[in-house]
Amino acid sequence: IAYSPDGRYIVSGSEDETIRIWDAATGMPIGESLKGHAYYILSVVYSLDGRTIVSGSADGTIRIWDAATGSPIGEPLVGHTGVVWSVAYSPDGRSIVSCSSDQTIRIWDVAAGYLGAETLMGHKDTVSSVAYSPDGLYIASGSWDKTIRIWDAVTGALVKGPLEGLLKGRSSTVDDVVYSPDGRHIASSHRDHMIRIWDVATGVRVGRLLSGHTEYITGIVYSPDGRHIASCSYDTTIRIWNAATGMPVMGEPLTRHPGGVTSVAWSPDGQYIIRLWSHDRTIRIWDAQTGMPVGMPLKGHTGNITSVAWSPDGQNIASGSGSDDDTIRIWDAATGAPIGDPLRGHLGGITTVIYSPDGRYIVSGSEDRTIRVWDARQILSGASISEQLNAHADAIRSLAYSPDGRRFVSGSYDKAIRIWDAQTGMPVGMPLKGHTGNVTSVTWSPDGQNIASGSDDYTIRIWDAATGVPVGDPLRGHLGGITSVIYSPNGRYIVSGSEDHTICVWDVRQILSGGEFFIFLRR
Repeated sequence: IAYSPDGRYIVSGSEDETIRIWDAATGMPIGESLKGHAYYILSVVYSLDGRTIVSGSADGTIRIWDAATGSPIGEPLVGHTGVVWSVAYSPDGRSIVSCSSDQTIRIWDVAAGYLGAETLMGHKDTVSSVAYSPDGLYIASGSWDKTIRIWDAVTGALVKGPLEGLLKGRSSTVDDVVYSPDGRHIASSHRDHMIRIWDVATGVRVGRLLSGHTEYITGIVYSPDGRHIASCSYDTTIRIWNAATGMPVMGEPLTRHPGGVTSVAWSPDGQYIIRLWSHDRTIRIWDAQTGMPVGMPLKGHTGNITSVAWSPDGQNIASGSGSDDDTIRIWDAATGAPIGDPLRGHLGGITTVIYSPDGRYIVSGSEDRTIRVWDARQILSGASISEQLNAHADAIRSLAYSPDGRRFVSGSYDKAIRIWDAQTGMPVGMPLKGHTGNVTSVTWSPDGQNIASGSDDYTIRIWDAATGVPVGDPLRGHLGGITSVIYSPNGRYIVSGSEDHTICVWDVRQILSGGEFFIFLRR
């Protein structure tokens, strides 16, 4: 999240691959979401004149947007071969710096849209953060190789570094770096839950360690006058520090909430702090002097929900509840208002809801071992009749439509996968069996030819969607149950999440040719 230079607007990037602009005074969204990235948005920032926004994404690209219209400017900036973790505008607005998991930093010429300097190389691991000095002459970078480096923004030459923040003889992964407004200091957050302050002229760490957070620090920012530093963390708190002494201001943390705080920003006038909470996906504005919330949260979702799905036209959201009401609700995506009455029929908690590709149907799975198909048009007109499908012997855990909408697939705790004819509601062929544990996630490949499934048995399996025959051997690499599997939009990769706290990216072409190439992503 970031404020516009005049403090009138807030921009936020999301895991839903969109960017939103908000009115800072009212908390209301302005215009439509900015769409174009194909994966999580990890960094957004305004240009100094407030006319453009730049975003970096896990899809490996950087995009420039017209802040007034929300339209993309030019083509995406392509060059990184990994996730883009951080982007920053130069103070004169002529250049953008970006950093990536490919261990490089790149400087881009905004007007020309091409690489304006040699790629900056030197870090030995993911470069997680970059920042311009206030005068635009230098760039600071932080990396998972546990070092900070300072570069000449014009020549790309290394000026200082690597700087290492040793604590008891050990250094720690760097997650974020920011310059003080006067350019004399750099603050850095580290995986050991500490914040360090560095003297830019000497490259030496100064003052005390800013210690208080108990979990991963997700963001740090200086106040406009440079007197304070705000930090946010997965420990559910925001802390404000005296930048000169390193002591906490206000004594207690600004807030606590049942979910990690993932981003923090200061308003240009220094009066307000905004934060983003990952747990409830809301944005909150706080009075920096009193620590009190200002206005209502900026909400995208409402209610206690276990599963959500957007309608393909983006107008509605379906949500399923795992609480005692066992219902599904439809919401107006623009206003957040519920549409009609709750959908009742399941006799157990809702575990998954999906829309058909044409948006005409909603399919839900439940702990009651059944699948229900709901006519979305009837729901919008006040009816809520559903067709019940029975075939599984245990709770339904996951559902996915084929790209053409003619079939859908279900995964269950009975260790089986079933393919269904979406028109007749009848199962197609025999159950797909092979997993030795609960089937926790199913997904269809974009070309419709294959189905991928994940299970508590620690494996992922690929199936021929036409025959139900397994393709190759089970994919092994995780050390815990699989919680989710998904294909990339181009079908080249499968991404899996696991209870072992890791994500694996699998190369589908390698798998289909007999290999099993994968990359671990671990935090």
